[in-house]
Amino acid sequence: MARFIMYILFFVIINAVALMQFTAAQTVHVVGDDLGWIVPQNGATAYSNWAASKRFLVGDILVFNFTTNEHDVLQVPKASFDECSDDNPIGNMLINGPANVTLNSTGEQYYICTIGRHCELGQRLAITVSAPSSSPLPAPSPTTPTTPSPTSNDCTTAPTSGPTAGSIPAPDATPNSSSSSSVLATLLLSMFPIFMGLIF
Repeated sequence: MARFIMYILFFVIINAVALMQFTAAQTVHVVGDDLGWIVPQNGATAYSNWAASKRFLVGDILVFNFTTNEHDVLQVPKASFDECSDDNPIGNMLINGPANVTLNSTGEQYYICTIGRHCELGQRLAITVSAPSSSPLPAPSPTTPTTPSPTSNDCTTAPTSGPTAGSIPAPDATPNSSSSSSVLATLLLSMFPIFMGLIF
């Protein structure tokens, strides 16, 4: 009878771990949903409205769906975002579509297309990334990027060369790991010999 109870307890713990992993799983966000990463017809509001309806957490993935040689993705600081400038890039430009970006740090993050006047015409994205938590987060407040002034940099210079990459690292990028999952896995592994000792 004691063995039966221990088996039940063991399976309950395993299922709890599986459930925790499932709820802590990353979310894949396709930028613009069906619109993709293009010059939107209604300007910058297309991507600001899209972002306002999402919650971005560290570990989530942004998928920029675009045609290679027609668009690109570059993460930039806010000042460069506001001016549609590729000055001070954060990480490498993504030139092969579709491109995935793993969100590695919290805070505001800004992405633009550097081809022609695409950024000025609205092909840019501003998001706020939060730390994951076990409690539900409040809905994000919508943020609308400011429109650049007519005298701002026109983004007409397309890069002629540069490295290609599969993701844009955050300035302080560290390997993404789930500490709660690691602690739980360690706990389960340490309990396993005790469990086995009770059965045999």
